[in-house]
Amino acid sequence: MEGRILGNRYEIIKKIGDGGMAHVYKAKCRLLNRYVAVKILKSEFIHDQEFVKRFRIEGQAAASLSHPNIVSIYDVGKEDDIHYIVMEYIDGITLKEYIASRGRLDWEEAVRIAIQICSAIEHAHKNYIIHRDIKPQNIMMTVDGMVKVTDFGIARAVTSSTITMVGNTMGSVHYFSPEQARGGYVDQQSDLYSLGIVIYEMVTGQCPFNGDAPVAVALQHIQNAPTPPIKLNSSIPIGVNDIIMKAIEKNTKNRYQTATQMLSDLYKVLKQPDLHFRNVVDDTSPKTIRLTAIGDTELQEREESDISNRKAKRKRRDRTILSAILVSIIIISVFVVIGYKIVLPEIYTGTSSNTIKVQDYVGRNFYEVKEELEKYNIRVIDHWEYNEEVKKDVIVSQSVLPGVEFIIDGYNQIEFRVSMGPERITIPDVENMEYREAERQLLYLGLKTKVLEEYSDTIPVNHVIRTDPSKGTSESAPGDEVIIYKSIGPKIEQTTVPDLTGMTLAEATAELEKHKLKVGALSPDDEVSKIATIKEHFPKAGEVVDEGTAVALVFDMATAQITITHEFDLSNPDDYERDSVKFLVEIKQSNQKNAEMLINKRVSKDEFPIFLEIPIPANGYTDVLVLVDNKPYDRFRLNFSDYKDRVGQ
Repeated sequence: MEGRILGNRYEIIKKIGDGGMAHVYKAKCRLLNRYVAVKILKSEFIHDQEFVKRFRIEGQAAASLSHPNIVSIYDVGKEDDIHYIVMEYIDGITLKEYIASRGRLDWEEAVRIAIQICSAIEHAHKNYIIHRDIKPQNIMMTVDGMVKVTDFGIARAVTSSTITMVGNTMGSVHYFSPEQARGGYVDQQSDLYSLGIVIYEMVTGQCPFNGDAPVAVALQHIQNAPTPPIKLNSSIPIGVNDIIMKAIEKNTKNRYQTATQMLSDLYKVLKQPDLHFRNVVDDTSPKTIRLTAIGDTELQEREESDISNRKAKRKRRDRTILSAILVSIIIISVFVVIGYKIVLPEIYTGTSSNTIKVQDYVGRNFYEVKEELEKYNIRVIDHWEYNEEVKKDVIVSQSVLPGVEFIIDGYNQIEFRVSMGPERITIPDVENMEYREAERQLLYLGLKTKVLEEYSDTIPVNHVIRTDPSKGTSESAPGDEVIIYKSIGPKIEQTTVPDLTGMTLAEATAELEKHKLKVGALSPDDEVSKIATIKEHFPKAGEVVDEGTAVALVFDMATAQITITHEFDLSNPDDYERDSVKFLVEIKQSNQKNAEMLINKRVSKDEFPIFLEIPIPANGYTDVLVLVDNKPYDRFRLNFSDYKDRVGQ
């Protein structure tokens, strides 16, 4: 297959994978000069016309989806016995491989991945497309961390016509909803059940139900209650556990009714992990009959019976269709006979006057082509898509190959994929938003993000200052990078610690303020006197530190004292015969062992009163002894507490 060119456009390069129904190849689109992935149906399915029909219809339906988390389908075609689908090429690995490489994922990462998957499912459901085979193998993880869900719509063709695909079923049955396991009606809630199983596997590293055979696993989906994931991984918040258990409820009334509801809860649980989300409905309607355990043989007999019934219905439908075709042929023949002489214009080099030949319309203006074709009652169906290389309103591809002949007025139709021009995204206003929430919003829009840190005096730490491109700009394409400038708070300058040794607390405080520093812890822990001086501090003098750093101060309490001026007088000078007296004053401070002499000399009686400065230690006292002519004259004590109000004066 390598080297072959399909549709005169897609050059097969190499095989990159296998699925249950198709081989997957990397290819090069020669027209748009880009890499694509081409899914080619396996040979065992090409002769099943019912399956091939569904394969094409569902592929074309899925091609109408346009979402950043869905792998885009570009083309559906057939060449010889090769039926193929052309889709977006993803450079990455499957979610299954990612889980295997990690063992299990952190719950926040798992929820963010689930949000992208659920967003894709929501978009598909709003377009009336149900996936039917949500599983990690169908979810791609790009190198940029984006999630891409593949095979939308294709699963319907598979489940309708390839019941015996054991290999594929074994991979899918672990994610089947109970109604799928029973072969019942499948709707949007089946996709949400499967997503619940995928989240379960992401946070626990295993599926809730396992077995050696698909039948055994299917029965567990129908009959067994799953082990709550929080019991397998205690780090899972109760809110995440509730969302998973609600999604995989066997009773559909107790499940999420829409992807929008589930998506809303996934967003909420990121902000409120401990919020409860389960609200089980008390279903008073007739209960589903619990199946007794049955063997593989009995289940196979039931399956064969179902297949026989479907084949019988198909035969009756085919007979009805055949009858309708015969009637149509007869009616058309009558009109041909009646109007064979009418001369019809020959259009587009048609081979006869009542037919037109389909041309190659790719590259032409859609509205011009539509006007031409509708003149001949050819129904034109348009599918619009963003395209980086093709201008707006220009046709990208067509469903009917050039050269095919249409009978004029034959109720024909042709589908076109039409370019909307390059997709451009308007940058939302995320300023002042917490930067991780801003990242989430930008990633949801299909943009890449890069976070840079920047100082800010006004924006709180970890909040967005601005983006580049700025808010409101409409020039970004999907995959473009948006730079988020995250605040790390005000810019902090550095300063040098001054030498505070010998300073009092007041002096040190003033000096620290000059250097944009502040006072830290004080020691000793008891009350520090305002007159005590600093003997050391940390950080030390000369160290370079950030502005605003607190400096711890250690005081020398021996230096913590006040000095008062005390008046000494002679009460009865005439009692002394001489004109002078020998005057002695001795002091002893409470924090010192030895006494200290303040004065010891003869003093004229006329010099009295005498004023002497007496030191008092902080929180202590000083004893004073006075001798006159070597005789005791006075003794008293000066207490620090009596003079506290003088501190700092």
